[in-house]
Amino acid sequence: MATDTKSQFEPHIGRSVSLDHAAQLLGVSRRTIYNRIRDNRLKTVRTVGGSQRVLIDSLAGDGNQTEGTPKRG
Repeated sequence: MATDTKSQFEPHIGRSVSLDHAAQLLGVSRRTIYNRIRDNRLKTVRTVGGSQRVLIDSLAGDGNQTEGTPKRG
């Protein structure tokens, strides 16, 4: 059963990036990344060491909408 526990955590590490790397990929500041996390526009995971990482899937769905621009829909 030890492998079951390992498989629950392992997939997320390969599909996530640091906050700095996420900011670089999106062309925004680190503060903007924190704002988007707070607004649930980016999804994160915590590592065993306590670091926060951004899931790559949430980067693709972010839409690069700038702060202060009203959402339509």
